[in-house]
Amino acid sequence: MGEFGVSGGGERLLLADTPSLYFRAFHGVPRSVRAPDGTAVNAVRGLLDVLARQIVELRPRRLVCCFDADWRPAFRVALIASYKAHRVADPVPAPVAVSPVADAGGVAEEVPDELEAQLPVIDAVLAAFGIARAEAAGFEADDVIATLATRHSVGRVGPVDILTGDRDLFQLVCDDAGVAVRYAVEKFALVDEASVSARYGIPGRAYADFAVLRGDPSDGLPGVAGIGAKTAAALLVRFGSLSAALAALDAGVVEGFPARAAARLHAARDYLAAAVGVVAVVRDVPLGAVSGVLPAAPVDPVGLAELTARYGLAGSVGRLTAALAAVAPA
Repeated sequence: MGEFGVSGGGERLLLADTPSLYFRAFHGVPRSVRAPDGTAVNAVRGLLDVLARQIVELRPRRLVCCFDADWRPAFRVALIASYKAHRVADPVPAPVAVSPVADAGGVAEEVPDELEAQLPVIDAVLAAFGIARAEAAGFEADDVIATLATRHSVGRVGPVDILTGDRDLFQLVCDDAGVAVRYAVEKFALVDEASVSARYGIPGRAYADFAVLRGDPSDGLPGVAGIGAKTAAALLVRFGSLSAALAALDAGVVEGFPARAAARLHAARDYLAAAVGVVAVVRDVPLGAVSGVLPAAPVDPVGLAELTARYGLAGSVGRLTAALAAVAPA
C-alpha cells in the first residue's frame, strides 16, 4: 500500500489527536497507576486503552497518531497575541534544551512533570507497535489532522474518524467527505454535521465561524464583544457563513442582523480578520508520505516486551495487540 489519499478503496482512516488524548488520560486515569519502579504511567495506559477500544469499534485500516510540533505556532500568535497565552509556562532560557512540549521560540506549555515524563514512553511504545505518527514543524496536531483528513477525502479512499476531546476539530466535520469526529469528552460519541447543528443551532460546517464570533476562552480567543452563542448562531443561520454576513454588512444590508449585531461586527473587523486565520485549521501542511497502515502485530516485539515489563503495561499492551490482530485483513 502507498500513501493514503492515493491508493486503495473503502479504507477507514483513524486520526488520533494524541496530545488531547494523553492529557485526558493523565487527568482521567488515577495517578496511582504506576510502573514497578513507581513511575507514573496513567497517561500511557489510558492512551493505549483508548486506541485499542476505538480500533475494535471502528475497525480502521489505517491509523495515524498526530502530534504538536509547535503547540502555539508563531503565525497564530502573530495574529492574536492572546492565543493560548494563559497556558504558557516560564520561557525556557536559550542554553537549556527545549522540551518536546515547547515551541520553536522556547516557550513551553505548562505540563505536569509526571505527564512530561511519560511522553517518551508513549513515543517508544507506539514505535514498537509500528503505529504511524505525524507532525510538521511550525504546526499543531490539529493542522496535521486537517491535512491528512483532506488528503484522504480528496482521494475518496474511505471515511475518516478523528479521535479528540477538542471542539476546534468540529470544523472538519463534513458528511460529503465522510469526515466525522469521535468526541472523547462524551465517550467518543459520533459528531457529524447533524450533531454540530443540534449542539449549536448552526449549519453543520460552520463551527469555525461560530468559534470566531463567540470566542473560546480555552484558546485565549476573546470573540466579538456583545455577541454570544445565540447571536452567533442566528447570524450563521441567516447568512450561512461569517464571510457572507460580512459581505452583507459591507453591502449595507440591514435585514437579518440581530439588534446591535451589525455595529458590533463593524467594531470588530480587525479582530475578525485575525481570528479567522487563528481558528481555521491548515489543510495543506508540508507532510511527506504517511502510510498509516495498521500492523497486524507489533513490529518490534522484543522492544515492546522490554517496555511492557519496565513500565507495567501488560494489560494495555495486550489489549492493543489483540485489537490489531482482530482487525487485520484475513
